[in-house]
Amino acid sequence: MRTFRPLAISTIAACLVLAAQSAIAATVVALGASNTYGKGVGRGEAYPAQLQQILRAKGHNVTVVNAGINGNTTEQMLARFDSAVPKGTSVVILQPGGNDRRKGKSDTNANIAAIESRAAARGIRVVMMSNGMLHGLPHQADGQHLTPEGYRLLAQAIASQVEGALGR
Repeated sequence: MRTFRPLAISTIAACLVLAAQSAIAATVVALGASNTYGKGVGRGEAYPAQLQQILRAKGHNVTVVNAGINGNTTEQMLARFDSAVPKGTSVVILQPGGNDRRKGKSDTNANIAAIESRAAARGIRVVMMSNGMLHGLPHQADGQHLTPEGYRLLAQAIASQVEGALGR
């Protein structure tokens, strides 16, 4: 019978730990309104689906959940945070949109702060996606929502921030 040397055993153990860690999937939740949902395009063309493809192509074992709802305000996002963000989520991408302004809501900053606080209490990192990120990207005829190419460019623009929040 052959015996293993301590170095060989340590090496095997280290490889098993690394393999187990890379097998653990991270969950990213994209929380927002119509430009998160992908109004006017197919589900696979919205930025969360395209972001998932980008991150996986870079070797990340990640699932990006699209929790965008057309017309949502930050108050509504806050109200549904616990149901939209499952246990074990690593990162939330928060895209508040312009619905608060359009619907006459004035508590946007307080709602965003409350969402960030709720996420922090659960150990979830928040990546803010400002409306400024949408400027200069290809839009649909309505001038508010992006084309599939616009969502692809948006996903590429936010990917490095999400990677950083994932800690990789």
